[in-house]
Amino acid sequence: MAQKRSIFEDVGDQARTPAPQPGLVDRGHGGARQGIRLWLMLIFLLVSAMIVVGGLTRLTDSGLSITEWKPIHGALPPMNDADWAEEFAKYQASPEYQIQNAGMTLEAFKSIFWWEWGHRQLGRVIGLVWAAGFLGFLAARKIPTGWTGRLLGLGALGGVQGAIGWWMVSSGLKGTMVDVASYRLALHLGLAFVILGLTGWYVLLLGRSEGELLQARRSREGRLFGLSTGLLHLAFLQILLGALVAGIDAGRGFPTWPDMNGQFFPADAFYVPDGQGGSLPLWHAFFENPGLVQFMHRMVGYLLLIFGVVVWNRGRKSVHGSTRMAFHAVMIMLLAQVVLGIATALTAAHLHVAITHQIGAILLWVLILRARYLSQYPVAGSIREGTL
Repeated sequence: MAQKRSIFEDVGDQARTPAPQPGLVDRGHGGARQGIRLWLMLIFLLVSAMIVVGGLTRLTDSGLSITEWKPIHGALPPMNDADWAEEFAKYQASPEYQIQNAGMTLEAFKSIFWWEWGHRQLGRVIGLVWAAGFLGFLAARKIPTGWTGRLLGLGALGGVQGAIGWWMVSSGLKGTMVDVASYRLALHLGLAFVILGLTGWYVLLLGRSEGELLQARRSREGRLFGLSTGLLHLAFLQILLGALVAGIDAGRGFPTWPDMNGQFFPADAFYVPDGQGGSLPLWHAFFENPGLVQFMHRMVGYLLLIFGVVVWNRGRKSVHGSTRMAFHAVMIMLLAQVVLGIATALTAAHLHVAITHQIGAILLWVLILRARYLSQYPVAGSIREGTL
């Protein structure tokens, strides 16, 4: 006789609904996130060093000591007396030597040569580190979904940066030029900070999984993110103006503060001689007149400080403890950078003070970037751990 069946038997025999599994958002994104992050952190440190060495190369007037661009063969420095004599002869044919450094000894030439060679060599190292890492992760198929284009883009920007570097140097090797064109120097430094910023942003993103980023984005503080983005852009403008100041040695002509040699606005601010008794068109003054360039750098510095206080005041009210701390760090570094800027002016861009000021720009740039990141992807705090 057939046995009675429970009314629940059919339901119990069917396949049960699978339990939810964590990490579904991250499936398909995989890859060696932490390995790539460490690789990018190395590139980040190398680019930072490149910016500092580039600043020292400019401050020591070493940038025009190598008059040729040899991406491959230039990796080897002069190896004997004959090589040094040949390199020195090329420099002696340049406008900088003939107009500004006539009579320079071979030993003095070597001191400026090594700065420029080291700067270019560091660029080669960065290129090799990028290529080895990218090709290695690509061959191993360890690049997360959506990251190949980003990482390839960094390498492309590095290649463009090398070409711009030579374009900049070549501007100081003709006519009566004894320095590189300031706007080319600004473009060169600006692109370096773009590469540094993108690398830093990628390092921050790779610090958490895609799922964690998606969850964090739900708590984003849109207004604060917008303000920090604006602060980042204003800081970038100030960095470009700083490059213009360095390019024409404008920091050495007005060693007073808060005035500029006794005046609020420098005299002859819109005059740039053309070398023939006349003056160049007005727009040249915004790139080549030391007084006007220094004035713009100071005014944007004041504006950056004021806007920084506004952004910090908003950031310190964030509901997330890590975000508040990030904006406190920005404010502290911003104040320190203002003091360093004043000291640089008062010491007529003394080597140690000026390079410390440039290092301060790197630190401020990175701290603003981190505060911006935490506005977009805040870290949830805990009452128990006291991190709210």
